[in-house]
Amino acid sequence: QVQLVESGGGSVQAGGSLRLSCATSGYTDNLYYWGWFRQAPGKEREGVAIINRAGSTAYADSVKGRFTISRDHTNNSVYLQMNSLKPEETAMYFCAARTPSTDYALPQLLFYPASFNYWGQGTRVTVSS
Repeated sequence: QVQLVESGGGSVQAGGSLRLSCATSGYTDNLYYWGWFRQAPGKEREGVAIINRAGSTAYADSVKGRFTISRDHTNNSVYLQMNSLKPEETAMYFCAARTPSTDYALPQLLFYPASFNYWGQGTRVTVSS
């Protein structure tokens, strides 16, 4: 079993920054992709950033140049550095992980959250104008 626990959410003014963390525990040897997704009230869950075990990354167009996903394999943690935050990015942010994919390339995984095997409970991010 795998557990994911997010932290680092909070309230920030537009233009501010937050760093989200995702601690992974349990049997993690089979995990190959980690991702950050977000869901605003009344909206579908959307992919924000993905990283694989080799360190390759993919980002949603809306966050490119402002968000950075990273992974520390020594402590099984994944991070999302978010800069220049916008009010419309207010949402619950979720960390997710999955095993290797034979169906989707790295960038495609942004659009298939249902393909991820494991999810955290989420951390709330509120950006005020």
